[in-house]
Amino acid sequence: MARQFTESKIVIASHNAGKVSEIADLLEPLGVSVISAGEAGLPEPEETGKTFIENAELKAKAAASVSGLPALADDSGLSVSALGGAPGIYSARWAGENKDFESAMKRVADALLMSGQYDKTAHFHCALSLCWPDGALETFEGVLAGELIWPAKGDRGFGYDPMFVPNGYTQSFGEMDPNKKHAMSHRSIAFQKLLSTCFQK
Repeated sequence: MARQFTESKIVIASHNAGKVSEIADLLEPLGVSVISAGEAGLPEPEETGKTFIENAELKAKAAASVSGLPALADDSGLSVSALGGAPGIYSARWAGENKDFESAMKRVADALLMSGQYDKTAHFHCALSLCWPDGALETFEGVLAGELIWPAKGDRGFGYDPMFVPNGYTQSFGEMDPNKKHAMSHRSIAFQKLLSTCFQK
């Protein structure tokens, strides 16, 4: 049986402000006190995993071990069909050390153009890992399919949001009301699985 979360405080194992804010919003109704890895002064572990799951678990284990608190880590990214799934787990690295996602989005658009394909399908993938200081670990995944647009539209969200339009919608995540995005996102899908499994109070 899955481990139940009974603690009152959790570390969000991320230094990405947008990601921390989105996860904190999802946790808010649970009444759990949240602290980010940055606020806790935790180092960023090297992401050596080959999959989203491996990287999420690596980050959650590191944060829980150092902080002595349960830690929730996310590893997520954009996978483009015509690019063989790239940038995938390297989504953040495509933005460089300065986390310049304007250039990262242009890099994706340029790569699509160079591919000579008309396939604009893509998906956002999220792995969420909850780890306790004793090493207990629960991991969940969420995937959301959509299409890419270029030029990108909107200044909401973060990362590749302005160039991603989820299936069935006409607005990009960069244009969409944040609450609407939160309700359907890959992160929300993974979070709902976490909620129903580890927060059955």
